[in-house]
Amino acid sequence: MSRHLITSAIPYINGIKHLGNLVGSQLPADLYARYLRSRGHEVLFLCATDEHGTPAELAAAKAGKPVEEFCAEMYAVQAEIAQGFGLSFDHFGRSSSQQNKNLTQHFAGALADEGLIEEVEQSQIYSETDGRFLPDRYVEGTCPNCGFEDARGDQCDNCTKQLDPEDLINPRSTVSGATDLEMRATKHLFLKQSKMKDRLDTWINSKADWPVLTTSIAKKWLHDGDGLQDRGITRDLKWGVPVKRGDADWPGMEGKVFYVWFDAPIEYIACAQEWVDAGKGTDWERWWRTDKGADDVQYTQFMGKDNVPFHTLSFPATIMGSNEPWKLVDYIKSFNYLNYDGGQFSTSRGRGVFMDQALEILPADYWRWWLLSHAPETSDAEFTWENFQTATNKDLADVLGNFVSRITKFCRSKFGEAVPEAGEYTEAETALIADLTERVARYAEQMDKMEVRKSAAELRAIWAAGNEYLQAQAPWTTFKTDPDRAAAQTRLALNLIPLYATLAAPFIPDAAAKMLAGMKIDDAGFPEDVAAAVAQLPGGHVFEVPEVLFAKISDEQREEWAIRFAGTRD
Repeated sequence: MSRHLITSAIPYINGIKHLGNLVGSQLPADLYARYLRSRGHEVLFLCATDEHGTPAELAAAKAGKPVEEFCAEMYAVQAEIAQGFGLSFDHFGRSSSQQNKNLTQHFAGALADEGLIEEVEQSQIYSETDGRFLPDRYVEGTCPNCGFEDARGDQCDNCTKQLDPEDLINPRSTVSGATDLEMRATKHLFLKQSKMKDRLDTWINSKADWPVLTTSIAKKWLHDGDGLQDRGITRDLKWGVPVKRGDADWPGMEGKVFYVWFDAPIEYIACAQEWVDAGKGTDWERWWRTDKGADDVQYTQFMGKDNVPFHTLSFPATIMGSNEPWKLVDYIKSFNYLNYDGGQFSTSRGRGVFMDQALEILPADYWRWWLLSHAPETSDAEFTWENFQTATNKDLADVLGNFVSRITKFCRSKFGEAVPEAGEYTEAETALIADLTERVARYAEQMDKMEVRKSAAELRAIWAAGNEYLQAQAPWTTFKTDPDRAAAQTRLALNLIPLYATLAAPFIPDAAAKMLAGMKIDDAGFPEDVAAAVAQLPGGHVFEVPEVLFAKISDEQREEWAIRFAGTRD
């Protein structure tokens, strides 16, 4: 047994996430956590909501609520949705927690003590009416490139040009609509990442087993253009972690907060403290401090490619730069984007399927299976309703569901609801067990390597092998002339159900649980020995015919959903 720390990129608090967000981090992290637990490993799987920064303030203002209240409500919503999708977090925390505030301030102090923090004076837009400096997203105006009148201070949504607030024509405050804006000097803290460049480069180069997607992005940020730049870690906002140097005030930084991208990754560590403080675990330091036992922990992060620079460079710079014995990530599994039906998912336009809506129309396992079996690992992937319907109907209903229904109903009609005892296995059964032994080994190998799509393909092939066996042996025909032979065929086929359930549980946990419940077995255990695994249900073992595992998606449903999710969220 080994110890595995798993974190998923933490979802932002300002709204419900879409399926692209789900498959880019939380879902494959859950797949891996569930698989490792099934192999008997000790797992700590952590996630949280990312609650600070400008978008949270803006979303709260739009909702007409204080930002603390808005974040608390959205945390509860996201936690409920995560539970609905079967995400098996050991703890789902909040970056606004006191634990994260304390730890963020601690890291800032440690980095300052190491000479890695610098005060930099900048010019920033100030609103007399609002009595505050305005972050980029708090300024809107006319885009100087395309003339779009509602361009933001960081980017124009119309032409996608990157902007600075001072570039805008007729700029105005999004807080009050005020136009009395001026440039004023303000001071901010910068993390001197450039001083860490060589150390980070050596570390990245040592990760030869990482996905090319991960290392290529990191190396681009390290070496392209002027190379790795120092990064501002404070903002003129009210909502966030107050700037302090450890426990002490930071002269000149009064009223400022740490930039959300400084405190958000630190929440991975703070979340483990929250897990202990919530009474769910003990001794979080053995997971996170190498001087307290974390040396033997394998730490894996899951994220979309847009988060890679912060997790390969900025957060490691924080960890390394502190010169304290914190655990660094061992493996980063990154994903490309999932697009939606010929375009992109769009939160602002309500285009695509969002996690709460997905659960309204179908059980979680449909989504889990399709998303994982089409995970955007080597390139961007695309969700279409036609592919979703075809793939889930074929894989879940026709292959897995049909196998379970077919053999249990046949057994009930000919032998009753108990595993038949008569008959001996022949060469056909021996060949199937040998084939499955090889396939299960390949499945485990792909899961160990976090090759999500390849694992799903091998699992699908394992299911198909059972159907091919039934089709070839046809116990319903054999029964007419040799009931004992049909009994042996049926006994093996019934024993495939707990095998399939155990292997499928990381992908489709609800259906797997129904399969085990129908076969009246609590926990089949990972099939380290396939021959033994397919002998778990002895002759005479009583079972129940499970309900239909997966109803097929009709053309009418597909057409209705395609129209419903084309834009403008309900």
